[in-house]
Amino acid sequence: MKRRQFARLAAATLAAPALGVSAQGGFPTKPIRLVIAFPAGGPTDITMRALADNASKILGQPVIVENKPGAGGTLPAQGLQTAAADGHTLAQIPLGVFRLPYTTKLTWDPIKDITYVLNVTGYAFGLVVPADSPLRTWTHFVGWAKANPGKLTYGSTGTMTSPHLTMELIAQKLGLQLVHVPYRGSADLMQSILGGNIMAAADSTGFAPQVEAGKLRVLNTWGAERLAKFPDAPTLKELGLDLVQNSPFGIGAPKGTPPAVVKRLHDAFKKAMEQESYLTALKRYDMVPMYMGSAQYLKFAQETFAREKALVEKLGLAKAS
Repeated sequence: MKRRQFARLAAATLAAPALGVSAQGGFPTKPIRLVIAFPAGGPTDITMRALADNASKILGQPVIVENKPGAGGTLPAQGLQTAAADGHTLAQIPLGVFRLPYTTKLTWDPIKDITYVLNVTGYAFGLVVPADSPLRTWTHFVGWAKANPGKLTYGSTGTMTSPHLTMELIAQKLGLQLVHVPYRGSADLMQSILGGNIMAAADSTGFAPQVEAGKLRVLNTWGAERLAKFPDAPTLKELGLDLVQNSPFGIGAPKGTPPAVVKRLHDAFKKAMEQESYLTALKRYDMVPMYMGSAQYLKFAQETFAREKALVEKLGLAKAS
């Protein structure tokens, strides 16, 4: 009997560190991977690296940003499905994640199989053309597209991303036949339009430095109001299109991540969001903080999941059942 009691006591003692790390404040115990959905050099990469650097100082461990572009921005979320649920692997969750089940056969659920930590910001979007393009205004763009169906090429940051779907929705509303060219991220997209490979680019405001340098011109922006950086560019609503697109995104962890670990991550990243270096990085791209706590972010995910289904079906892009 004494031997059995001793064995049970020893087992409990050995198990205690593994079970009680978060409760004892030991998390994180090693560097944290934050996987983002777009390549290095774009607005997502630059702003998330500023956020990660701030969070590293708060958490006492490096937060290492890893770029994993492709598949419409959904690869980081897919990676969470095989990661350990210990809080040391995190992923950016762009809106494309909520469309994935309607266009691709999945073995996981974007709502049930991700732990939502917090939302951090959202993109400001717009449409740009080369500065020397004859399509000097949105009116010119639409007129040329109607006169030349199937010939006007535009690029985006990937198939089924918010820029792609918004442009397809605009084309559907106006009866345009546009040619979509997908890229892996803003850096590749900007290189292509500056190289003359496409006629226009739909993107987040990663195009801002090129506009400011006089190489690109903004035809419209997609927020509820005009962007301070581009006050002369009309919104879609001003152009008669009842559309607003700002595409919030945040940070997720694997399903089953302990609540104490989620809270530690939430608190650290929320504090990191408030620091000047992050706010300055956002301002560079006309982005703003869009904080949602864990419960609010989960609710947003659930509502977005339902809304994106309607959009994908409206555009005729849903997978065959």
